[in-house]
Amino acid sequence: MTTDIPADQSRVLIFDTTLRDGEQSPGATMTHDEKLEIAELLDDMGVDIIEAGFPIASEGDFRAVSEIAQRSKQSVICGLARAQLPDIDRCMEAVKHAAQPRIHTFIGTSPLHRAIPNLTMDEMADRIHETVSHARNICDNVQWSPMDATRTEWDYLCRVIEIAIKAGATTINIPDTVGYTAPRESADLIRRLIETVPGADDIVFATHCHNDLGMATANSLAAVEAGARQIECTINGLGERAGNTALEEVVMAMRVRNDIMPFSTQIDTKKIMHISRRVSTVSGFQVQPNKAIVGKNAFAHESGIHQDGMLKNAETFEIMRPEDVGLAGTSLPLGKHSGRAALRAKLKELGTEVGDNQLKDIFVRFKDLADRKKEVYDDDILALVSATTEGGDAISLVNLRVVCGTGGPAEAQIELEIDGTDSTATCEGDGPVDAAFKAIRELHPNKAQLQLYQVNAVTEGTDAQATVSVRLEEDGMIATGQSADTDTVVASALAYIQALNRLVVRRAKVGPGADKREISYKEL
Repeated sequence: MTTDIPADQSRVLIFDTTLRDGEQSPGATMTHDEKLEIAELLDDMGVDIIEAGFPIASEGDFRAVSEIAQRSKQSVICGLARAQLPDIDRCMEAVKHAAQPRIHTFIGTSPLHRAIPNLTMDEMADRIHETVSHARNICDNVQWSPMDATRTEWDYLCRVIEIAIKAGATTINIPDTVGYTAPRESADLIRRLIETVPGADDIVFATHCHNDLGMATANSLAAVEAGARQIECTINGLGERAGNTALEEVVMAMRVRNDIMPFSTQIDTKKIMHISRRVSTVSGFQVQPNKAIVGKNAFAHESGIHQDGMLKNAETFEIMRPEDVGLAGTSLPLGKHSGRAALRAKLKELGTEVGDNQLKDIFVRFKDLADRKKEVYDDDILALVSATTEGGDAISLVNLRVVCGTGGPAEAQIELEIDGTDSTATCEGDGPVDAAFKAIRELHPNKAQLQLYQVNAVTEGTDAQATVSVRLEEDGMIATGQSADTDTVVASALAYIQALNRLVVRRAKVGPGADKREISYKEL
């Protein structure tokens, strides 16, 4: 069971890159307001460094990083920059208003990555010296990363790290960009670099691991044991391909197994579940049920033997308390007779604060759900929250009727309120969801392409709510929608409409003729 961490233990800095590397996940693009919200939660949680984005990638990324920098209260705010002077200048322009700004510049150093800019070893070494020196001249806090470090020749890796340190880098990050290394290799690499590279004792070594072989958490912790004092990670392990090191995993591993990993962080672990759920909602990426720490089954016990043991002593089958990560230790059952005060108390217990208007909307949906379900679970409540907005949408669902047959197409009759006017359409489709989507498109014509349609049961039983995630792309803009209902078709229509509403808002913000292109780059 978890214990208090001694105050004199070696500190490990937590560098969160959910808003940069995490957002690199295809389809995980967040809106400006969502980025600000997640940054605020990370700051409040005690994250040491927030990598807020890649400022030169787009005007939207620049604005988000700049505003996050101005709003941050305690975290260092970091921006990413390629090894190019315009990138570095743009990055500094974005983070300069932070109380603690940082520039993070990188270049690929492995043979495969050196071939991309077609630089010789000497030319790349010169580029590193020039760009890191420039970054340090304009910012006191500079991080440098040799991308694909774990596949870079040893002698060359030592050479370029020494150059970066002499040029003024205060943090050297060692990325396992493609998730290739193993824990023993990760530890050996960090240990040898600290022992070998001149000046290594004066800077912080960091580790940045991807999860392609499922070893990101193990590799990061091995690096810390070898001397790294910064872990780069994301909420829920979000990230390109198989994802990144999960913040919740490394933090709780060092807390629970502090006997063999005597390191501390300043993370308020009781806020883990809330931010995990928010990142899942805004990214549209569901957390797998058996995900360590934050999966809905992480503290669930179905086996009779396990249940008996839990009733006698929770420590028989739980190595940490649900309360340690922000889950309620006890449950306040809610049903159709529950009032608004009980619902607000439950939401607060689940780590969710809502305004009066949103509570009113959630309460109406809760009462409707309680009339249809025997039991309303915590996950049902959270699904209602994620599916509820503050109002003001251009498009809203008034009514939906679907007719399905075994020998022919499905038919959907839908009524929408669009900009205050009710309209009705009837369409046929290959199934009820296809028919509903076609009817929506008939009433609100658009060119949006459906990139993702995903259905998950929130709880168990035939009366379970289905949470539907929809991702749409139109003219380079991506928007996600998520909704829950005991009727999967209704949940699908609501999620599709939510995504359309977000596209409407983004089109209005971008404006006609604006440049929506983004610079593409290889993630660390």
